[in-house]
Amino acid sequence: MREITAFTKYLKHYKGLISLNVLFNVFYVVFSVFSLTVVMPFLDIIFHPDKGVDTLPKFAFSIDALKDYLNYIVTQQINQYNSKEAGLIFLAILITVIFFLKNLFRFLAQYFLAPIRNGIVRDIRIKLNNKILNLPLSYYNKSKKGDLVSSLTADVIEVEHGVLNILEVLVKEPLTILVSLVVLFAISYKLTLFVFLLILVIAFLIGALGKSLKKPSFQGQQQLGQIASLYDETITGIRIVKAFTAEKYRMLQFDKESNKFFHLMNKVLRKRFLSSPLTEFLSIAVFSSIVWFGGNEVLSGNVKDSVFIVYLLMFASLIAPAKSFSGAFYTLQKGLGAMQRIDKILLAKDQIKEEENAQEIKSFTNEIAFENVSFSYKNYDNENVIDDFSLKVKKGDMIALVGPSGAGKSTLADLLPRFYDVLEGQITVDGQDIRKYKKNDLRALMGVVTQEALLFNDTIRQNIAFGVDAKQADIIEAAKIANAHDFIMQMPKGYDTIIGDRGMNLSGGQRQRLTIARAILKNPPILILDEATSALDSESEKLVQEALNKLMRNRTSIVIAHRLSTIQYADEIVVMDKGKVVEKGNHISLLAKNGLYKKLVELQAF
Repeated sequence: MREITAFTKYLKHYKGLISLNVLFNVFYVVFSVFSLTVVMPFLDIIFHPDKGVDTLPKFAFSIDALKDYLNYIVTQQINQYNSKEAGLIFLAILITVIFFLKNLFRFLAQYFLAPIRNGIVRDIRIKLNNKILNLPLSYYNKSKKGDLVSSLTADVIEVEHGVLNILEVLVKEPLTILVSLVVLFAISYKLTLFVFLLILVIAFLIGALGKSLKKPSFQGQQQLGQIASLYDETITGIRIVKAFTAEKYRMLQFDKESNKFFHLMNKVLRKRFLSSPLTEFLSIAVFSSIVWFGGNEVLSGNVKDSVFIVYLLMFASLIAPAKSFSGAFYTLQKGLGAMQRIDKILLAKDQIKEEENAQEIKSFTNEIAFENVSFSYKNYDNENVIDDFSLKVKKGDMIALVGPSGAGKSTLADLLPRFYDVLEGQITVDGQDIRKYKKNDLRALMGVVTQEALLFNDTIRQNIAFGVDAKQADIIEAAKIANAHDFIMQMPKGYDTIIGDRGMNLSGGQRQRLTIARAILKNPPILILDEATSALDSESEKLVQEALNKLMRNRTSIVIAHRLSTIQYADEIVVMDKGKVVEKGNHISLLAKNGLYKKLVELQAF
């Protein structure tokens, strides 16, 4: 199974701990079995007080030899103190010591298992998070955020409970069953062959039931991701939900998806709950068969009574590991379903590939050129969003991209830092195709300020210095340039104020000025401003525009604007429509052309 193969690769980092866990589990199993064989001389003292072993028996690998050796030791104790009570005391001490060692080794096995379990869960989470951070934007266009969050949380927990539980069960329980069967076989091969056939029937039934769990478990995890997506959308869009009085509609949606999850999990849990009673019933059925079959062996003189009682005790001790093994098998199927979802993310291909010998780029010295660029979102339609687009941006120039919605302006801004790759043509920076550069080097040259001020639930200081190791003085200077320092100092804890999820404790203008301060602190030579003032009121727009003007000073800027009043002094205004350039020029020359640009200006003026 591919899921098991995907999981086992995480084990290689924990070979030493796994070896210790296996070693102490072996000791645990040996002492578990030995603790039951010690009962035989105890029973002989009670049932056959006149029969002792006075001579040291010959060494042999057999139950009878072990039984005779223990009886010899007990007989020596009885003879030494001339009391059968001495033999019982010796056995009681021996049993206590054996059970102490048995439980000590059990603890040590679990002690070394803990860092394996927690370490693998940590490794999966880190790898999943790193993968999510490295996936291209195109992946998020077709994936629900709730599914990704569910994989990072619920699926990882399911792997821990399902797949990681089997780590212990696969060693301890099968080993216990195997060693016990060897001992049982040594006691009576006829009886054990009879038992083994019955166990094969049990294993077949449990395996068939466990296999049927995988599909509904996988569907359940998918449905949980759907619920998480709905929950996230509701919280994110709570203002819209309330404004449109759509609470009941969202409730009905959530109820519908929750009921689907309810019915799926009922199927899963009912089958899981069936595993334990089914295993116990089948084990008792086998136990009853042993009582009948073994009783006849005792009556016929083929098996001694004390040995048969130990046989029954040993078989009874197999019921618990058999139940654990079957229960873990069901849980494993659920865990493998979660692992399949995790693996699907980890195996997702990054379409924005970096060449093996990609070049470094540490500075921008000349120009950016879009040469006959075409692009389409293949996952949505076959029409080009950008069609044969060409443009040159000289260092230090401010280039404005304008046009109606859907013209392709924001898509161009995403192509330059390689959030997507062009389908045709090329984009060059200083004469070199950007696909030849290292992605991180290329993006380090650029600062991005978007229409939506994307901030994090952290301090103002950390949001401004996001991704940059900066001194406090530099952070304050960036905030002053961005017209943000004054309102920051009025906050309860100044720069150490937590701004809430997405910065919701701040106004829109304050949030945008923090994103500008963040861009200023990064000090990039190239700026991409994507409608940075379109969502602001007039007063906030004035403050933000002042901050933007300071930010753009002595930098190469590509500005996407809906409010055309903000880009009248651009070095060149590029008018786009349906992914193509329809007009180029400055503000005055474009008005004189009496084309699309003038129409857009008149519409805004109106």
